[in-house]
Amino acid sequence: MSEKINVLDVVALTVDMPDRGLVSGQVGTVVESLANDTFEVEFNDDSGHTYAQCAVPARHLLVLHYRPSQVA
Repeated sequence: MSEKINVLDVVALTVDMPDRGLVSGQVGTVVESLANDTFEVEFNDDSGHTYAQCAVPARHLLVLHYRPSQVA
């Protein structure tokens, strides 16, 4: 994971977290930056209800993009 992660970034899990009922590919929002390159991520359903919130290491997150990247 080389991209900087910021609060309010939309991210996807890259690993399963069975102890939290989460699987790779689930989408969440970063709500807090914690110590040691770890982030608090909130997972919501289509109605906006939170179904999970947990600390996730940056190496297990992929920042999602909704616009084309600018080519240098």
